[in-house]
Amino acid sequence: MKKKRCTIYDVAKHAGVSITTVSRVLNDPRKVNPATRKRVLNSIDALGFVPAAEARARTKKGRIGVITPFFTAPSFIQRIRGIASALPPNKFELIIYTVDSTETLRQYLSTLPLTGNLDGLIIISLPIQDAEARWLIKHNLPTVLIEYPHPALSCVEIDDVEGGRMAAEYLIKKGHRRIAFLGDTDLPEYAIHPVSLRLTGFRQTLKEHHIELPDEFVRLAPYTQEQTRQVAIELLSLPHPPTAIFAATDFQALGVLKVARQLNVAVPEQLAIIGFDDLDMAEYADLTTISQHLDESGRLAVEILIAQIESPSQIPRHVKLPLNLIERKTA
Repeated sequence: MKKKRCTIYDVAKHAGVSITTVSRVLNDPRKVNPATRKRVLNSIDALGFVPAAEARARTKKGRIGVITPFFTAPSFIQRIRGIASALPPNKFELIIYTVDSTETLRQYLSTLPLTGNLDGLIIISLPIQDAEARWLIKHNLPTVLIEYPHPALSCVEIDDVEGGRMAAEYLIKKGHRRIAFLGDTDLPEYAIHPVSLRLTGFRQTLKEHHIELPDEFVRLAPYTQEQTRQVAIELLSLPHPPTAIFAATDFQALGVLKVARQLNVAVPEQLAIIGFDDLDMAEYADLTTISQHLDESGRLAVEILIAQIESPSQIPRHVKLPLNLIERKTA
């Protein structure tokens, strides 16, 4: 006899909860307390439950999910723009899941593979644990990571240490010896922190050229224009201020540029400024920067993901995008 398909009622009975609770775990896990959610997920796993495809029947299009933090930050907007531009509009629709805590991230990673609502998943700048990678693979959800690699999953990344090195070498070649670093500090615990890697490459390169990086030249500030402004004023008010500043993001570099103009500090004659990202606004401000091809990372992630959807047996692809120094008028 044909084995009976496991249903949501079986899961509810096995976990000792209502079918409403099981449905919430699958569709809105934040409404279920962690202990109950874990019990339901364990039952789903033990019974081999696969949700019915009613939700998928609402549309003939496939669905690509994107899990992302900082949805309003310019760099994330450009990456998502790249993703959206690469998705064939007649084949796929884009669903965005924003993360505001570690708990929310864990919820998405535990439930999205079970719902059957997604054909593929892109995860931007968020850490994936080994158990979560195995879970995604077990439930056959093709996944591509951007900026945070995992050996078991396809990923698109850059070399942040090399980016810091490139910025330092450029400024040294321009004759600078008093060079400061400005980075952000308010990244939450659930996100990666590329700024520290950029500082590592920057610091190592200065050391190789026998250039001191005093503590007062390394400043970390929350990712806001006001905090950046305060730090920039402090740096430029030192008895012997830096002649160049490497800001680990364009957003902060533009804040430094604004302060320099307010203080009548000539750029780049008295102060060279270099950023990182190459946001759209960097070109408008003629900001010298390290370009990490944000839109291209999104487009490439889609290309890899669609290939994986069409050929699930493909081995994971690990692509490292090149960095380029874009020389404009601030350094």
